[in-house]
Amino acid sequence: MNLAEQFAALDAVLMNTREYWQCTAFDFDELPWPELQAALNNLSDEDVARLDNDQQQLYQFFSPFIAGVEQLPELCNLPKSQQQRSEYPFWISNGIKGRKFEQLQDFVSALTSNTQPVLEWCAGKGHLGRMLAYNGAQSVHSVELQGHLCEQGEHSARKQGLAMKFSQANVLEDETRHFFNTDTHAVALHACGALHQTFMQHASAARVKRISFSPCCYHLFTDSRYQAMSELALASKLNLTHRDLKLALQETVTAPSRVAKIRKTEVEWRLGFDALRKSLTHEQYYVSVPSVNKAVFSDTFAQFCAWAGDKKSISIPQDTDYDKFLLIGKARKKVTERIELVRHVFRRAIEVWLVLDRALYLQQQGYHVSVTTFCEKQLTPRNILILANTN
Repeated sequence: MNLAEQFAALDAVLMNTREYWQCTAFDFDELPWPELQAALNNLSDEDVARLDNDQQQLYQFFSPFIAGVEQLPELCNLPKSQQQRSEYPFWISNGIKGRKFEQLQDFVSALTSNTQPVLEWCAGKGHLGRMLAYNGAQSVHSVELQGHLCEQGEHSARKQGLAMKFSQANVLEDETRHFFNTDTHAVALHACGALHQTFMQHASAARVKRISFSPCCYHLFTDSRYQAMSELALASKLNLTHRDLKLALQETVTAPSRVAKIRKTEVEWRLGFDALRKSLTHEQYYVSVPSVNKAVFSDTFAQFCAWAGDKKSISIPQDTDYDKFLLIGKARKKVTERIELVRHVFRRAIEVWLVLDRALYLQQQGYHVSVTTFCEKQLTPRNILILANTN
């Protein structure tokens, strides 16, 4: 199956299953799918957590209930990069946390070694560029928005004797096309949304010989309605919103138990406050409250409600039965988690759909394109690598 065939098949499955993933869990007080109620209600909270952490088990569990899910393991399967991870001297890894350094090692190992000049997009301190320079790249030009990161990157490169230079630029607003030229290897690791789309457009317009990037956070810096890139995606009837694009990012590495506990409390309290708000305003739809420092969830539910009520300009009566609304929040959390579990069946499918849209766009520009995974999911679920070259 080529990339176009894979995209078309995936597009058909996603189109036919929209009712299961194109919804907002917080909007519902009850499960919206009668045919799934028995199966979902029979799951313990531990079962839900276990399934949510294993995409293959998710497919297996829901395949008997949702037509098309049985196709997703094959349609979402991407070949793994077969390259061996290279070792680096300690000074290259200085200042890079363990898991991030392993991601970088695997990313670099998946790029066939060469001496072409490198353009590193959204470079941060230039960690990726330093590794490529150490591996023999003729030169590295790192482009980054934040000036202090450019300064730190330049200092490290100078100290380590690496052929690197930095340019500070807002890649969405500044003129950056002149950074790209034909004899360049353009690289980007986890550039978000429009940042990597601009990178693709500039690189292909300049006929850059090699493009290597791992996309991330597909919704950031983009229109609220997804703007497709390839002809096939433009012809699709799927109408994706930011909410749908965020679903693609909801496969995460298991959080520490402390983080998971805070997250559990946060969801219960937000849903409990929503029930309280509805009782006071008589509105029936869910209204979100802003993000807040997680320390708030070490206080009491009543204090959280006071804060949220202030944010929503709602006066809360002194005799409010907070225990009652917290119980409602806990019950709704069970419903919400099970709706999210169904939506999560399709999270990787949406990400692969978005990645294939990008790969097909580069094919249209005349590139030979491959899509692989460059590292294990435990290092980062954003482990997809798009390689494009003109040879």
